[in-house]
Parts: sequence; structure tokens; C-alpha cells
Amino acid sequence: QVQLVQSGGGLVQPGGSLRLSCAASGSIFSIYDMDWSRQAPGKQRELVATITSGGSTNYADSVKGRFIISRDNAVNTVYLQMNSLKPEDTAVYYCKADIRTRLREPPRGYWGQGTQVTVST
Repeated sequence: QVQLVQSGGGLVQPGGSLRLSCAASGSIFSIYDMDWSRQAPGKQRELVATITSGGSTNYADSVKGRFIISRDNAVNTVYLQMNSLKPEDTAVYYCKADIRTRLREPPRGYWGQGTQVTVST
């Protein structure tokens, strides 16, 4: 069994910062790409940022220069530092990790439970 548990999020004023964390636990052989996506009410889920096992990153244009994705492989955790937050960043944020649980099994995606981020005065 693999679990991804998210923490962080909440209410912040425009221009503020928040940090999200997502810790993977359970029967983990190796973790590959980890990413954050978000879904606002009435909108499709949007991929926000991705980080490979080697640390290479990619960002959606909407967050480039404001958000930073990072990971600590020693504790199987991915982070999303969100700066200069805007009202349009309001959404439920989800982490996802591609995890191999056994040597001879292909990796599959596991999702966190989601966390609400609200940017408002």
C-alpha cells in the first residue's frame, strides 16, 4: 500500500505565499516523477509543476517565476512553494507521484487527497 499525504494550504491574501507538502509512504521501491496539479471550480484540472527524480523541473506558464517545486528524496516528499499568489491561483491542489512498489512491476501514479488554496482579501 502506498499513501500520499498532503499538508499546507489554506487562505492567503493576494501577494502572499504558501507552501504545500506531499509525503509518500508505504511499500515504495522507487519514485519517479512527482507533480502538482490544481482544479478550480468549473475548470479542468491543470498540471502546475513537475519534478523528475533527478531534479529537473517544468512549470505551467501561469505559475512560472512564482512557484517552485522541489523534492527531498530522503523522505519521499515533494513541495510546492507558492509566491506572489493571485486570486486565480485559488483551487484544490493535488500531488501525484509515479511509484514503483516492486522491482518487476511497472510504476503507477498515486494521488494525494487534495488541499484547498484560497487567495482572497
